[in-house]
Parts: sequence; C-alpha cells; structure tokens
Amino acid sequence: MESLESHEGIVVPLDRSDVDTDQIIPKQFLKKIERTGFGVHLFHDWRYLDDDGKEEDPDFPLNRPRYKGASILLTRDNFGCGSSREHAPWALLDFGIRVVIAPSFADIFFNNCFKNGILPVILEQDQINRLFDYVEENEGAKLTVDLGAQKIWAKGGEAVSFSGIDPFRKECLMNGWDDIELSLHQEERIRAFEERYESTRPYYFDLD
Repeated sequence: MESLESHEGIVVPLDRSDVDTDQIIPKQFLKKIERTGFGVHLFHDWRYLDDDGKEEDPDFPLNRPRYKGASILLTRDNFGCGSSREHAPWALLDFGIRVVIAPSFADIFFNNCFKNGILPVILEQDQINRLFDYVEENEGAKLTVDLGAQKIWAKGGEAVSFSGIDPFRKECLMNGWDDIELSLHQEERIRAFEERYESTRPYYFDLD
C-alpha cells in the first residue's frame, strides 16, 4: 500500500449527500478479483450518459476540464453509505483520489479507506461550505493535507485542524501498511510457530 504522510492536490467537488457504495462503483462492475481497473467505472451512472461508459456527461464534475487530475474529493454528509463493499475505495484510488473530505462518512467505508491508502477527512459543516465556495471560485484550486499534523489548508490560507483519526490507522497509512504487511511484520514469529507445530504434529504433514 502506498503511504500518505502529506498530500497536495486539485480538489473536485461532489455536492451530494448520502452517496452510497453502489453509486461509487455499481454492482455490475464487481466481477474482478484484483484491486485495479475500477477507476474507469467510478460514479458510472452519473459520469456517463450511456450504459457502456463511452459518452461522458460534460456536466458531471469529474468530467469537467477544470478538475482534470484531481486527487482530492470534496463531498457532503454520509459519504460511502450502503453496502460494505471494499471496491468503493478501490475505485476511488484507481481513479487517483487519495483524500476524501466530508462532514461525515459511513463507518465501514471510513475504515476501508485507511486499509487501502485513502485518507478520509472529517470537517465541520461550515468548513465544508467554505471549501465548496473556495473550489468554485478558484479554477484548479488545490489543498494541502498533512496527516502527521492533522491539518489542511489552501495556498496562502489558514490551516484547519481535523480529528477523528485513530492513532493506529494513522500510523499504518503514514507507513503504507495494509493488513498483509502488518502480518508480515510478525514473519519470524509465524515461521517459528509453523516449525513448532510441524515438529509436534508430524502426522499432519506426512502425506506420503
């Protein structure tokens, strides 16, 4: 998993509340077993005018030239609600989104973001409103997000603090540790256990 300590990027606004995981990545695209290749289907039903995903809706924010290359998503309440599918953060990450800023998130989606290299940032409603205004008024608007300091700011603007970050999840994201990498930190102990287990129960391993 790619680490995230500090990130600067263009902000794309999605001015909608209660965006569920089926809207983030519709169910018909969940046939892959790998984590890549989902970005093209992100927000499919809103992003495209046709079912095949070939005709973009020019009015949808992700398709507008001013937000090209965006890596920070600004949105509204209860983002990521619905099912627990981990494909939702996979699709966001594959598209290039590293930070999602909202007043609130669905719990499972919030935790899945940390496990997949995305930072979900919770800000107060009035702060969110000001950010929407800032992005609308400034084409190519960028934000800097510092996970270590838990602060966010626009160029030349005052830094705003954010909380709600579990210290363990913070450490994992800053170091790029997913669940597999955390397990591999215990590789020596795992190997020692396997050797002890085989020595005391050889009949489980003698298949000849």
